[in-house]
Amino acid sequence: MLRTKRHGFLCLVILLLTSVAGLGQGIGKVIVHSKFGGQIFGFDIDQNGTEGVLSESQTLSGGLVLAAVETFDQRTGQILSVVTKTQTSDDFVTLGVVGSGVGLIDHEVEMSLFHVMRYFQVINPLSANKFTGSWTPPIGKQDIIMPNGVSRSQGVPNVAVFVYDNSGQFKPKVFSSNVGANTFGPVTIVTDPNNFGSTPPPIAYDPVTNQAILGGGIGCFFCRPVIGLVDLTHATFSEFQGIGNGGFINGIAVDPDDGIFVTTSEDDAGVEFYSLSSQTGFTVQLPNSGGQQFYSGADVEYDPIHKWFFVAQPNSSVSSGSTIYVYDIHGNLQKTLNGFQFSNTFNVIPMHIALHPSWRTGFVDGPDQGVTQIQSFMY
Repeated sequence: MLRTKRHGFLCLVILLLTSVAGLGQGIGKVIVHSKFGGQIFGFDIDQNGTEGVLSESQTLSGGLVLAAVETFDQRTGQILSVVTKTQTSDDFVTLGVVGSGVGLIDHEVEMSLFHVMRYFQVINPLSANKFTGSWTPPIGKQDIIMPNGVSRSQGVPNVAVFVYDNSGQFKPKVFSSNVGANTFGPVTIVTDPNNFGSTPPPIAYDPVTNQAILGGGIGCFFCRPVIGLVDLTHATFSEFQGIGNGGFINGIAVDPDDGIFVTTSEDDAGVEFYSLSSQTGFTVQLPNSGGQQFYSGADVEYDPIHKWFFVAQPNSSVSSGSTIYVYDIHGNLQKTLNGFQFSNTFNVIPMHIALHPSWRTGFVDGPDQGVTQIQSFMY
């Protein structure tokens, strides 16, 4: 009898531990709300710290815009500081947290209709909770750094930056920058505007090779994507044809230690794994998607500690709402995180997965469809 009771107790302990472990992944309890209820115009978190940053905007009566930049506590979701707030026609866009915890903000000042001046400010470090200086990239008045135009590289000094040419000449530029030090590498002209100029491509930065990797293509159905490579040391551009028939590339991330980068394609719900050195790869299809465009992936992010790629699927093919899939570097599905709400339908800024690898946590847009919140998760 004693043995039977002991066996039953051990089974109960195992069951309880299994249940607790099951609670260790998926949607978290922390929800960050924009302080003034505006739509979030970009956010990011410090992967090696405790804070995050977001920008928000809402139109007031009379046509003025309430715009603000705020820092928040990743553990509680509480707004820590209103870095700046305006009630004019200005806007702010969070371009990311880069380098060693440096927040990068685009301040858009409307001078007149269709005439916007852009100034860039930094919060260095993010824990300063205030603007500490300016970032002055080598761009002209007709050049635009889009919300997905900065590689958001953390833990290394530099980022790669893609500059969209709005002058009508369609000559995009790419350069590297140490944002915290306000220094810049040589500017490279992207010589294929057809594949990289009509729609700003997602960009990743490989600090091992000092290359920027661009996800391009003309975007037609059954067209193969094009991968652009920028040597940021010698300011040279090259490209090669990608795999699959997915048209545009929606997201891109790189594992620099293993020389692997991953993309998501717009038209076929594909996830592509490439070797940077051989410029070859293979495709996996998002589960239960049937290769349908509706189920295609969006943002891709990389966890360098656990060597996992995170793929966002705004319209889940395995559950209701949205899903995040976690793949290892060999394309094997490791985790499926369900129950999110991060549809890109109402987003001014493309949705984003922000990871804190050492905590195995992150944040993503939602659950509010008005994009006034960001949601924590665990993995």
